[in-house]
Amino acid sequence: MKYYIKKIITLIITLFAVSLLAFWAFQVIPGDAATHILGTEATPERLEALREQMGLNRPFLVQYFDWLKDFLFGDMGTSYSYHMSVKEMIGAKLPITGALSLMSFLMIVIVSIPLGMWQGKHAGELPDVAAGVLGQITMSFPPFFLGMIFTLVFGLWLNLFTQGQFISYTENFSGFLGYLFFPALAIALPKIAMATKLLRSSVLVELQQDYVRTARSRGRKFNSVLVKHVLRNALIPVVTFYATTLADIVAGSIIIEQVFSVPGIGRLLLSSIMNRDFPVVQAIVVMMAALVVIVNFITDLLYQFIDPRIKVQ
Repeated sequence: MKYYIKKIITLIITLFAVSLLAFWAFQVIPGDAATHILGTEATPERLEALREQMGLNRPFLVQYFDWLKDFLFGDMGTSYSYHMSVKEMIGAKLPITGALSLMSFLMIVIVSIPLGMWQGKHAGELPDVAAGVLGQITMSFPPFFLGMIFTLVFGLWLNLFTQGQFISYTENFSGFLGYLFFPALAIALPKIAMATKLLRSSVLVELQQDYVRTARSRGRKFNSVLVKHVLRNALIPVVTFYATTLADIVAGSIIIEQVFSVPGIGRLLLSSIMNRDFPVVQAIVVMMAALVVIVNFITDLLYQFIDPRIKVQ
């Protein structure tokens, strides 16, 4: 119990530190939202008036704690550029990025587990060697590069989707998922190769354990031992990878959404950074930090679920 209390306290401190640093970063970067909004019409008098109106002239800590108080009660502020509720703006984009991230994650898990088990079972054989070489090549390609290749091959050459013609989930859900398939695949492929390699190595280690030899000596079929015993133990070191991958997927979607013109959280974040739309950037950064910390916390719980023998100290 003490461990989980410490983890929760660490989570709160981490989120507080991230939000404070993000807030501070926009204070030290040259220029502010008022300068961006007024542009060429920015006279000293108009700048001063607009900063006063937006509360930018207040002390840093006063601005920060006012924002933090509102954020904790569900008020993320108002966008400087669009004059809309930040909460509503993020809420409109969240299902898109959420679907893209979930699709990528499911691809990674569904493909890497059976492939990693299969390679571990057939380690050293020609198919395993070929799959290993292909995996090394796949890991060397960043998702945005794969995204450009997919756009060229599947979009322009094969016409399986039309670049830039995003289909909203409110209009056609199957079309929405179809458009997200290739962006999700571009994010997932390098991670599939990494997870498969890690699981293969873990399977090989487990196959050398005494419990495997004992089960085999009692007449248990190899595939049965592999699935019922080896898989559970081999997954333990892979769980952390899956957990960190989930956070990486959300971060990776920022670039992929630009490549495929997907109007999700990533494109909103990049445009808000360019426009110095601080309330939007602050909210998204804190939400992404919260995801990373919470996922790490859940990982500790999954360890004990996968193998009850593990006790967190």
